[in-house]
Amino acid sequence: MKAVALTRYLPINDPQSLFDVELPKPAAKGHDLLVRVEAISVNPVDTKVRSPKAKVESAPKVLGWDAAGVVEAVGEEVTRFKPGDEVYYAGDLTRAGSNAQFQLVDQRITGRKPRSLSFAQAAALPLTTITAWEALFERLRIDQQGGHRNRTLLIISGAGGVGSIGIQLAKLAGLKVIATASRPETKKWVHDLGADHVVDHRQPLPAQLKALGFAGVDFIANFNNTDAYWRVMAELIRPQGGIVAIVENDGPLELGLLKSKSATFAWEFMFTRAMFQTPDMAKQSELLNETAALVDAGKIRTTLTETLSPINAANLRAAHARLESGRTIGKLVLAGW
Repeated sequence: MKAVALTRYLPINDPQSLFDVELPKPAAKGHDLLVRVEAISVNPVDTKVRSPKAKVESAPKVLGWDAAGVVEAVGEEVTRFKPGDEVYYAGDLTRAGSNAQFQLVDQRITGRKPRSLSFAQAAALPLTTITAWEALFERLRIDQQGGHRNRTLLIISGAGGVGSIGIQLAKLAGLKVIATASRPETKKWVHDLGADHVVDHRQPLPAQLKALGFAGVDFIANFNNTDAYWRVMAELIRPQGGIVAIVENDGPLELGLLKSKSATFAWEFMFTRAMFQTPDMAKQSELLNETAALVDAGKIRTTLTETLSPINAANLRAAHARLESGRTIGKLVLAGW
Protein backbone atom coordinates (compact mmCIF):
# COMPACT_ATOMS: atom_id res chain seq x y z
CA MET A 1 0.00 0.00 0.00
CA LYS A 2 1.04 3.62 -0.49
CA ALA A 3 2.09 5.55 2.59
CA VAL A 4 4.00 8.63 3.71
CA ALA A 5 6.60 7.93 6.37
CA LEU A 6 9.84 8.98 8.04
CA THR A 7 12.93 7.28 9.40
CA ARG A 8 14.76 10.41 10.60
CA TYR A 9 13.35 13.43 12.41
CA LEU A 10 14.25 16.40 10.22
CA PRO A 11 13.18 19.99 9.49
CA ILE A 12 10.15 20.00 7.21
CA ASN A 13 12.07 21.69 4.38
CA ASP A 14 14.23 18.56 4.09
CA PRO A 15 12.75 16.22 1.39
CA GLN A 16 13.53 13.24 3.63
CA SER A 17 11.50 14.61 6.55
CA LEU A 18 8.49 12.82 5.02
CA PHE A 19 8.79 10.54 2.00
CA ASP A 20 6.59 8.27 -0.13
CA VAL A 21 6.92 4.55 0.55
CA GLU A 22 5.23 1.21 -0.17
CA LEU A 23 4.33 -0.82 2.93
CA PRO A 24 2.53 -4.14 3.53
CA LYS A 25 -1.22 -3.93 3.96
CA PRO A 26 -2.11 -4.75 7.61
CA ALA A 27 -4.72 -7.30 8.72
CA ALA A 28 -7.55 -6.66 11.19
CA LYS A 29 -7.76 -8.69 14.41
CA GLY A 30 -9.59 -8.32 17.72
CA HIS A 31 -11.32 -4.93 18.09
CA ASP A 32 -9.58 -3.50 15.02
CA LEU A 33 -11.09 -2.17 11.83
CA LEU A 34 -9.03 -2.11 8.65
CA VAL A 35 -9.95 1.23 7.10
CA ARG A 36 -9.32 2.31 3.51
CA VAL A 37 -8.25 5.90 4.13
CA GLU A 38 -9.86 8.48 1.84
CA ALA A 39 -8.84 11.73 3.54
CA ILE A 40 -6.56 12.87 6.34
CA SER A 41 -6.04 16.06 8.33
CA VAL A 42 -2.95 17.55 9.94
CA ASN A 43 -2.69 18.65 13.58
CA PRO A 44 0.01 20.12 15.82
CA VAL A 45 0.67 16.62 17.19
CA ASP A 46 1.91 15.60 13.72
CA THR A 47 4.51 18.36 13.63
CA LYS A 48 5.53 17.79 17.26
CA VAL A 49 6.12 14.08 16.73
CA ARG A 50 8.01 14.77 13.49
CA SER A 51 10.10 17.64 14.92
CA PRO A 52 13.91 17.32 14.66
CA LYS A 53 15.62 14.97 17.11
CA ALA A 54 18.54 12.54 17.04
CA LYS A 55 16.40 9.40 17.03
CA VAL A 56 16.45 7.18 13.91
CA GLU A 57 13.73 4.64 13.14
CA SER A 58 14.78 1.17 11.99
CA ALA A 59 11.69 0.92 9.77
CA PRO A 60 9.51 3.58 8.11
CA LYS A 61 7.22 5.20 10.68
CA VAL A 62 3.77 6.42 9.57
CA LEU A 63 2.34 9.48 11.31
CA GLY A 64 -1.14 11.00 11.11
CA TRP A 65 -4.03 11.27 13.59
CA ASP A 66 -7.16 12.27 11.74
CA ALA A 67 -8.86 10.30 9.00
CA ALA A 68 -12.08 9.43 7.23
CA GLY A 69 -12.52 6.33 5.13
CA VAL A 70 -14.33 3.06 4.50
CA VAL A 71 -14.14 -0.12 6.57
CA GLU A 72 -12.41 -2.78 4.47
CA ALA A 73 -12.35 -5.63 7.01
CA VAL A 74 -13.01 -6.20 10.71
CA GLY A 75 -11.44 -8.20 13.54
CA GLU A 76 -13.23 -11.10 15.22
CA GLU A 77 -14.30 -8.99 18.24
CA VAL A 78 -15.81 -6.12 16.24
CA THR A 79 -19.51 -5.54 16.88
CA ARG A 80 -20.00 -1.85 16.00
CA PHE A 81 -19.05 -1.83 12.32
CA LYS A 82 -19.03 -3.95 9.16
CA PRO A 83 -17.18 -3.75 5.84
CA GLY A 84 -18.48 -0.91 3.72
CA ASP A 85 -19.25 1.43 6.64
CA GLU A 86 -17.98 4.99 6.29
CA VAL A 87 -16.08 6.09 9.40
CA TYR A 88 -14.00 8.89 10.87
CA TYR A 89 -11.56 8.84 13.79
CA ALA A 90 -8.40 10.30 15.35
CA GLY A 91 -6.62 7.04 16.07
CA ASP A 92 -4.04 6.11 18.68
CA LEU A 93 -0.73 7.89 19.25
CA THR A 94 1.00 4.58 20.02
CA ARG A 95 0.10 2.92 16.69
CA ALA A 96 0.80 3.45 13.00
CA GLY A 97 -0.96 6.58 11.79
CA SER A 98 -3.40 7.55 9.07
CA ASN A 99 -0.91 8.70 6.42
CA ALA A 100 -1.37 5.42 4.58
CA GLN A 101 -3.90 3.87 2.22
CA PHE A 102 -4.97 1.37 4.89
CA GLN A 103 -4.92 1.74 8.66
CA LEU A 104 -5.88 -0.35 11.68
CA VAL A 105 -8.01 1.48 14.25
CA ASP A 106 -9.88 0.23 17.32
CA GLN A 107 -13.66 0.23 16.91
CA ARG A 108 -14.04 1.82 20.35
CA ILE A 109 -12.45 5.10 19.22
CA THR A 110 -14.11 5.18 15.80
CA GLY A 111 -17.30 6.98 14.79
CA ARG A 112 -19.69 6.79 11.87
CA LYS A 113 -18.89 9.50 9.35
CA PRO A 114 -21.49 12.28 9.12
CA ARG A 115 -23.67 11.37 6.12
CA SER A 116 -23.90 14.98 4.98
CA LEU A 117 -20.13 15.47 4.73
CA SER A 118 -17.55 14.42 2.17
CA PHE A 119 -14.58 12.39 3.37
CA ALA A 120 -12.44 15.56 3.31
CA GLN A 121 -14.96 17.54 5.35
CA ALA A 122 -15.25 14.70 7.87
CA ALA A 123 -11.49 14.19 8.21
CA ALA A 124 -11.19 17.75 9.55
CA LEU A 125 -13.19 16.92 12.67
CA PRO A 126 -12.18 13.90 14.80
CA LEU A 127 -9.10 14.92 16.80
CA THR A 128 -10.21 18.48 17.41
CA THR A 129 -13.77 17.44 18.20
CA ILE A 130 -12.69 14.82 20.74
CA THR A 131 -10.27 17.31 22.30
CA ALA A 132 -12.80 20.13 22.56
CA TRP A 133 -15.62 17.83 23.70
CA GLU A 134 -13.57 16.22 26.45
CA ALA A 135 -12.10 19.59 27.49
CA LEU A 136 -15.49 21.27 27.88
CA PHE A 137 -17.84 18.52 28.96
CA GLU A 138 -15.54 16.13 30.83
CA ARG A 139 -12.63 18.19 32.20
CA LEU A 140 -14.55 21.44 32.90
CA ARG A 141 -17.80 19.51 33.51
CA ILE A 142 -19.87 22.01 31.55
CA ASP A 143 -23.46 20.79 31.24
CA GLN A 144 -24.22 19.92 27.60
CA GLN A 145 -27.92 20.38 28.22
CA GLY A 146 -27.69 24.06 29.18
CA GLY A 147 -27.27 23.82 32.94
CA HIS A 148 -24.49 26.44 32.69
CA ARG A 149 -26.38 28.65 30.26
CA ASN A 150 -25.02 32.21 30.05
CA ARG A 151 -21.87 31.33 32.00
CA THR A 152 -18.77 32.81 30.36
CA LEU A 153 -16.08 30.82 28.56
CA LEU A 154 -12.82 32.28 27.29
CA ILE A 155 -11.35 30.23 24.44
CA ILE A 156 -7.69 31.01 23.79
CA SER A 157 -6.81 30.34 20.12
CA GLY A 158 -10.36 30.51 18.84
CA ALA A 159 -9.49 30.22 15.15
CA GLY A 160 -7.36 27.07 15.51
CA GLY A 161 -8.67 23.59 14.87
CA VAL A 162 -9.72 22.86 18.46
CA GLY A 163 -11.01 26.38 19.06
CA SER A 164 -13.11 26.27 15.90
CA ILE A 165 -15.09 23.26 17.07
CA GLY A 166 -14.94 24.32 20.72
CA ILE A 167 -16.81 27.56 19.96
CA GLN A 168 -19.60 25.60 18.29
CA LEU A 169 -19.92 23.06 21.10
CA ALA A 170 -19.92 25.79 23.75
CA LYS A 171 -22.66 27.73 21.99
CA LEU A 172 -24.81 24.59 21.77
CA ALA A 173 -24.47 24.33 25.57
CA GLY A 174 -25.68 27.92 25.94
CA LEU A 175 -22.43 29.58 27.04
CA LYS A 176 -21.32 33.12 26.31
CA VAL A 177 -18.11 32.65 24.35
CA ILE A 178 -15.20 35.06 24.23
CA ALA A 179 -12.61 33.88 21.71
CA THR A 180 -9.12 35.18 20.99
CA ALA A 181 -8.06 36.09 17.45
CA SER A 182 -5.87 38.84 16.03
CA ARG A 183 -6.11 39.04 12.25
CA PRO A 184 -9.20 40.34 10.41
CA GLU A 185 -9.76 36.95 8.77
CA THR A 186 -9.47 35.02 12.03
CA LYS A 187 -11.75 37.46 13.84
CA LYS A 188 -14.39 37.00 11.14
CA TRP A 189 -13.95 33.21 11.30
CA VAL A 190 -14.62 32.97 15.04
CA HIS A 191 -17.55 35.40 14.81
CA ASP A 192 -19.07 33.30 12.03
CA LEU A 193 -18.68 30.18 14.18
CA GLY A 194 -20.74 31.82 16.93
CA ALA A 195 -18.35 33.60 19.29
CA ASP A 196 -20.16 36.37 21.17
CA HIS A 197 -17.02 38.48 21.57
CA VAL A 198 -13.51 38.47 20.11
CA VAL A 199 -10.40 39.74 21.89
CA ASP A 200 -6.89 40.17 20.51
CA HIS A 201 -4.39 37.75 22.05
CA ARG A 202 -1.57 40.10 21.05
CA GLN A 203 -2.90 42.71 23.48
CA PRO A 204 -3.43 42.43 27.27
CA LEU A 205 -6.53 40.32 27.82
CA PRO A 206 -7.76 41.67 31.20
CA ALA A 207 -8.23 45.21 29.88
CA GLN A 208 -10.11 43.94 26.81
CA LEU A 209 -12.43 41.78 28.88
CA LYS A 210 -13.04 44.67 31.29
CA ALA A 211 -13.99 46.89 28.34
CA LEU A 212 -16.56 44.25 27.36
CA GLY A 213 -17.98 44.28 30.88
CA PHE A 214 -16.31 41.11 32.20
CA ALA A 215 -14.23 41.35 35.37
CA GLY A 216 -13.53 37.63 35.00
CA VAL A 217 -14.83 34.46 33.35
CA ASP A 218 -16.33 31.23 34.67
CA PHE A 219 -14.31 28.91 32.42
CA ILE A 220 -11.12 29.12 30.37
CA ALA A 221 -10.17 26.68 27.61
CA ASN A 222 -6.57 27.33 26.61
CA PHE A 223 -5.87 25.70 23.25
CA ASN A 224 -2.51 27.43 22.91
CA ASN A 225 0.62 28.02 25.02
CA THR A 226 -0.02 27.01 28.64
CA ASP A 227 3.08 28.71 30.09
CA ALA A 228 2.50 32.00 28.28
CA TYR A 229 -1.08 32.37 29.50
CA TRP A 230 -0.79 30.88 33.00
CA ARG A 231 -0.65 34.12 34.99
CA VAL A 232 -3.33 35.88 32.98
CA MET A 233 -5.60 32.83 33.28
CA ALA A 234 -5.13 32.86 37.06
CA GLU A 235 -6.04 36.54 37.04
CA LEU A 236 -9.13 36.18 34.84
CA ILE A 237 -10.70 33.02 36.25
CA ARG A 238 -13.56 33.68 38.63
CA PRO A 239 -13.67 32.16 42.12
CA GLN A 240 -14.55 28.45 41.87
CA GLY A 241 -14.06 28.56 38.11
CA GLY A 242 -12.28 26.03 35.92
CA ILE A 243 -9.33 26.07 33.51
CA VAL A 244 -8.39 23.39 30.98
CA ALA A 245 -5.24 23.27 28.82
CA ILE A 246 -3.99 20.99 26.05
CA VAL A 247 -0.39 22.12 25.40
CA GLU A 248 2.26 20.66 27.71
CA ASN A 249 4.10 23.16 29.89
CA ASP A 250 7.83 23.84 29.51
CA GLY A 251 8.36 25.04 33.07
CA PRO A 252 6.70 24.56 36.48
CA LEU A 253 3.17 25.98 36.74
CA GLU A 254 2.38 28.09 39.80
CA LEU A 255 -0.70 26.21 40.98
CA GLY A 256 -0.69 28.36 44.11
CA LEU A 257 -2.05 31.24 42.01
CA LEU A 258 -5.37 29.37 41.86
CA LYS A 259 -5.64 28.55 45.57
CA SER A 260 -7.40 31.65 46.91
CA LYS A 261 -10.07 31.30 44.22
CA SER A 262 -10.53 27.55 44.75
CA ALA A 263 -10.21 27.33 40.98
CA THR A 264 -9.61 23.99 39.28
CA PHE A 265 -7.11 23.13 36.57
CA ALA A 266 -7.25 20.09 34.30
CA TRP A 267 -5.27 18.69 31.41
CA GLU A 268 -6.97 17.35 28.30
CA PHE A 269 -5.14 14.79 26.15
CA MET A 270 -7.42 13.02 23.73
CA PHE A 271 -5.09 10.03 23.32
CA THR A 272 -5.34 9.04 27.00
CA ARG A 273 -8.19 6.56 26.56
CA ALA A 274 -6.52 4.69 23.69
CA MET A 275 -3.02 4.81 25.21
CA PHE A 276 -4.15 3.29 28.51
CA GLN A 277 -7.01 1.15 27.16
CA THR A 278 -9.31 2.72 29.75
CA PRO A 279 -12.60 0.96 30.53
CA ASP A 280 -14.50 3.90 29.00
CA MET A 281 -12.61 3.91 25.67
CA ALA A 282 -15.88 3.58 23.77
CA LYS A 283 -16.95 7.05 24.91
CA GLN A 284 -14.89 8.44 22.04
CA SER A 285 -16.85 6.36 19.55
CA GLU A 286 -20.07 7.58 21.15
CA LEU A 287 -19.12 11.26 21.10
CA LEU A 288 -18.05 11.02 17.46
CA ASN A 289 -21.42 9.46 16.64
CA GLU A 290 -23.20 12.22 18.55
CA THR A 291 -21.15 14.82 16.70
CA ALA A 292 -22.09 13.21 13.38
CA ALA A 293 -25.76 13.53 14.33
CA LEU A 294 -25.26 17.22 15.20
CA VAL A 295 -23.50 17.81 11.88
CA ASP A 296 -26.23 16.06 9.90
CA ALA A 297 -28.84 18.12 11.78
CA GLY A 298 -27.07 21.32 10.75
CA LYS A 299 -26.09 22.27 14.31
CA ILE A 300 -22.30 21.93 13.78
CA ARG A 301 -20.34 22.64 10.64
CA THR A 302 -17.05 21.23 9.47
CA THR A 303 -13.97 23.31 10.21
CA LEU A 304 -12.28 22.43 6.91
CA THR A 305 -10.82 25.50 5.21
CA GLU A 306 -8.55 24.00 2.53
CA THR A 307 -7.97 20.65 0.79
CA LEU A 308 -4.77 19.47 -0.89
CA SER A 309 -4.74 16.51 -3.29
CA PRO A 310 -3.42 13.88 -3.64
CA ILE A 311 -2.15 12.46 -0.36
CA ASN A 312 1.61 12.25 -0.89
CA ALA A 313 4.84 13.31 0.76
CA ALA A 314 5.16 16.62 -1.10
CA ASN A 315 1.67 17.77 -0.13
CA LEU A 316 2.05 16.51 3.42
CA ARG A 317 5.32 18.40 3.84
CA ALA A 318 3.56 21.53 2.55
CA ALA A 319 0.75 20.95 5.07
CA HIS A 320 3.21 20.52 7.95
CA ALA A 321 5.01 23.71 6.92
CA ARG A 322 1.72 25.61 6.86
CA LEU A 323 0.82 24.33 10.31
CA GLU A 324 4.25 25.23 11.71
CA SER A 325 3.77 28.79 10.45
CA GLY A 326 1.07 29.29 13.08
CA ARG A 327 -1.17 31.10 10.60
CA THR A 328 -3.65 28.42 9.62
CA ILE A 329 -7.38 28.90 10.16
CA GLY A 330 -9.57 25.92 10.91
CA LYS A 331 -8.32 22.66 9.41
CA LEU A 332 -6.15 21.70 6.43
CA VAL A 333 -7.01 18.35 4.82
CA LEU A 334 -5.43 16.06 2.21
CA ALA A 335 -7.70 13.82 0.13
CA GLY A 336 -7.30 11.02 -2.39
CA TRP A 337 -4.32 8.88 -3.34
